[in-house]
Amino acid sequence: MLGLLALIAAILFVAAEESVRTFGFGFLGGTVWDPVSQVFGAAPFIYGMLVTSALALVLGVPISIGIAIFLSELAPGWLRTPLTYVVELLAAVPSVVYGLWGIFVLAPVMRVYIEPSVQAILGFLPLFRGNPIGSDVFTAGVILAVMIIPTISSVSREALLAVPDTQREAALSLGATRWETTRLAVLRYARAGIFGAVVLGLGRAVGETMAVTMTIGNRNAIFTSLFDPGQTISSLIANNWLEAGSLELSALIELGLVLMLVSLLINAFARFMVGRVLHVGEGAE
Repeated sequence: MLGLLALIAAILFVAAEESVRTFGFGFLGGTVWDPVSQVFGAAPFIYGMLVTSALALVLGVPISIGIAIFLSELAPGWLRTPLTYVVELLAAVPSVVYGLWGIFVLAPVMRVYIEPSVQAILGFLPLFRGNPIGSDVFTAGVILAVMIIPTISSVSREALLAVPDTQREAALSLGATRWETTRLAVLRYARAGIFGAVVLGLGRAVGETMAVTMTIGNRNAIFTSLFDPGQTISSLIANNWLEAGSLELSALIELGLVLMLVSLLINAFARFMVGRVLHVGEGAE
């Protein structure tokens, strides 16, 4: 498997050689993407990827952990199993379906109700200034949050279930309430696994393509407000691939190589953290 990944990376590097030779390391910090002038820079798209992914984590992680706690610690037996299936099925919904939902349902709601309300409260911050249009970075972040919730909640639930019952029994025997037991004994014990789940969710958010492409507005520039259109690495590749010339195609492949390396690092780190907590839980039993 490692050999296959190395082979894919080598092929991408060879295909991106023209861009690497032309722009060097300045490609990563360049802010202009101009096919007419044959000048290409990756900074707006790396920035868009990081901002949308961070926004997805801010919105999605609290909800995901709440779902995981409810399913593993609080839900009655008759509700736990069917609700777990529903959450896991949400992870199997194709991203293009989320994108269509984002275009026809979420974007109008964001434009008319949510974004003006957020702006009325937080409009003094530069990130929330501008004209809410619905198809923007904020909407893309929200739809990414919806998409990563099943992943984070499912893995976090497994991490919580891996906590030995002795941890819960010890806290209860000392007079802790059910919530105090969950907060002090269970969550603290499973924090490495939960962190790994969050990083796995981040890995999906970073690499998501279709849903983001359909909702982010697709503007090749660094944005200053979450209500502005933007672009990520994945959305840029999806939008420009078929029309790209030789040098632009090479630059797109170089962006794909950057995205691949970032995603591999994120997922490897997450799996290490999840494996660590599950191994500790099995050893304690």
